[in-house]
Amino acid sequence: MIDPIADLLTRIRNAGMANHEVTRSPHSKMRQRVVEILRDEGYLEGFSVEKNEGVGSELVIQLRYVDSNKPAIHSMKRISKPGRRTYSSATELPKVKSGLGVAIVSTSKGVITDREARRLNVGGEVLCEVW
Repeated sequence: MIDPIADLLTRIRNAGMANHEVTRSPHSKMRQRVVEILRDEGYLEGFSVEKNEGVGSELVIQLRYVDSNKPAIHSMKRISKPGRRTYSSATELPKVKSGLGVAIVSTSKGVITDREARRLNVGGEVLCEVW
Protein backbone atom coordinates (compact mmCIF):
# COMPACT_ATOMS: atom_id res chain seq x y z
CA MET A 1 0.00 0.00 0.00
CA ILE A 2 1.48 3.31 -1.05
CA ASP A 3 -0.52 5.72 1.17
CA PRO A 4 -1.95 4.18 4.35
CA ILE A 5 -3.47 7.45 5.63
CA ALA A 6 -5.39 8.00 2.38
CA ASP A 7 -6.59 4.39 2.64
CA LEU A 8 -7.85 4.99 6.20
CA LEU A 9 -9.66 8.20 5.22
CA THR A 10 -11.25 6.49 2.21
CA ARG A 11 -12.47 3.56 4.31
CA ILE A 12 -14.09 5.96 6.82
CA ARG A 13 -15.58 8.12 4.05
CA ASN A 14 -17.03 5.13 2.17
CA ALA A 15 -18.47 3.55 5.33
CA GLY A 16 -20.16 6.85 6.18
CA MET A 17 -21.71 7.18 2.73
CA ALA A 18 -23.02 3.60 3.00
CA ASN A 19 -24.38 4.24 6.55
CA HIS A 20 -22.31 1.43 8.09
CA GLU A 21 -22.00 1.32 11.87
CA VAL A 22 -18.35 0.18 11.82
CA THR A 23 -15.47 -0.09 9.41
CA ARG A 24 -12.14 -1.90 9.66
CA SER A 25 -8.64 -0.85 8.73
CA PRO A 26 -5.21 -2.45 9.15
CA HIS A 27 -3.56 -1.26 12.35
CA SER A 28 -0.52 1.02 12.61
CA LYS A 29 0.50 3.58 15.22
CA MET A 30 -0.04 6.45 12.79
CA ARG A 31 -3.53 5.25 11.79
CA GLN A 32 -4.44 4.69 15.43
CA ARG A 33 -3.37 8.22 16.37
CA VAL A 34 -5.41 9.73 13.50
CA VAL A 35 -8.47 7.76 14.64
CA GLU A 36 -7.89 8.87 18.26
CA ILE A 37 -7.87 12.51 17.15
CA LEU A 38 -11.07 12.04 15.12
CA ARG A 39 -12.72 10.40 18.17
CA ASP A 40 -11.55 13.16 20.52
CA GLU A 41 -12.85 15.84 18.12
CA GLY A 42 -16.28 14.15 18.03
CA TYR A 43 -16.22 12.80 14.47
CA LEU A 44 -16.19 9.12 15.53
CA GLU A 45 -17.91 7.21 18.35
CA GLY A 46 -14.85 5.15 19.17
CA PHE A 47 -12.50 2.43 18.07
CA SER A 48 -10.83 -0.75 19.25
CA VAL A 49 -7.82 -2.79 18.18
CA GLU A 50 -8.51 -6.43 17.29
CA LYS A 51 -5.70 -8.93 17.06
CA ASN A 52 -6.00 -11.28 14.08
CA GLU A 53 -4.83 -14.83 13.94
CA GLY A 54 -1.64 -14.87 11.97
CA VAL A 55 -0.96 -11.53 10.32
CA GLY A 56 -1.20 -8.19 12.17
CA SER A 57 -4.15 -6.51 13.83
CA GLU A 58 -7.05 -4.31 12.77
CA LEU A 59 -8.64 -1.07 13.88
CA VAL A 60 -12.40 -1.46 14.31
CA ILE A 61 -13.83 2.06 13.96
CA GLN A 62 -17.35 3.00 15.12
CA LEU A 63 -18.77 5.83 13.03
CA ARG A 64 -20.86 8.67 14.46
CA TYR A 65 -24.06 9.93 12.85
CA VAL A 66 -26.12 13.06 13.51
CA ASP A 67 -29.53 14.30 12.32
CA SER A 68 -31.32 11.47 10.52
CA ASN A 69 -28.30 9.28 9.81
CA LYS A 70 -25.98 11.90 8.32
CA PRO A 71 -22.32 11.16 9.03
CA ALA A 72 -20.66 13.52 11.53
CA ILE A 73 -17.84 13.87 9.00
CA HIS A 74 -18.93 16.09 6.12
CA SER A 75 -15.65 15.93 4.24
CA MET A 76 -12.16 14.50 4.60
CA LYS A 77 -9.32 15.67 2.40
CA ARG A 78 -5.77 14.31 2.21
CA ILE A 79 -3.35 17.25 2.01
CA SER A 80 0.19 15.87 2.06
CA LYS A 81 0.58 13.03 -0.42
CA PRO A 82 3.51 10.70 -1.12
CA GLY A 83 4.25 12.47 -4.40
CA ARG A 84 3.94 15.94 -2.92
CA ARG A 85 4.57 16.45 0.77
CA THR A 86 3.08 19.57 2.36
CA TYR A 87 4.77 21.13 5.39
CA SER A 88 3.75 24.22 7.37
CA SER A 89 5.28 26.22 10.16
CA ALA A 90 3.24 26.84 13.32
CA THR A 91 2.18 30.28 12.10
CA GLU A 92 1.15 29.05 8.64
CA LEU A 93 -0.94 26.03 9.66
CA PRO A 94 -4.32 26.04 7.90
CA LYS A 95 -7.53 26.90 9.77
CA VAL A 96 -10.11 24.50 8.42
CA LYS A 97 -13.49 26.18 7.84
CA SER A 98 -12.43 29.12 10.03
CA GLY A 99 -11.72 26.82 12.97
CA LEU A 100 -14.85 24.65 12.68
CA GLY A 101 -12.90 21.75 11.20
CA VAL A 102 -9.59 20.23 12.16
CA ALA A 103 -6.28 19.70 10.38
CA ILE A 104 -4.20 16.73 11.52
CA VAL A 105 -0.47 17.45 11.59
CA SER A 106 2.51 15.14 12.03
CA THR A 107 5.05 17.05 14.15
CA SER A 108 8.13 16.35 16.23
CA LYS A 109 5.72 16.14 19.21
CA GLY A 110 3.66 13.41 17.49
CA VAL A 111 0.49 13.45 15.43
CA ILE A 112 -1.67 16.29 16.77
CA THR A 113 -4.38 18.76 15.71
CA ASP A 114 -3.62 22.14 14.18
CA ARG A 115 -4.85 23.90 17.34
CA GLU A 116 -2.49 21.88 19.53
CA ALA A 117 0.41 22.51 17.12
CA ARG A 118 -0.21 26.26 17.28
CA ARG A 119 -0.36 26.09 21.09
CA LEU A 120 2.95 24.20 21.22
CA ASN A 121 4.37 26.44 18.47
CA VAL A 122 5.47 23.53 16.27
CA GLY A 123 4.97 22.96 12.57
CA GLY A 124 5.06 19.80 10.55
CA GLU A 125 3.52 17.78 7.76
CA VAL A 126 -0.19 18.53 7.25
CA LEU A 127 -1.70 15.07 6.84
CA CYS A 128 -5.39 15.86 6.27
CA GLU A 129 -8.31 18.20 6.90
CA VAL A 130 -11.64 17.07 8.35
CA TRP A 131 -14.89 18.98 8.77
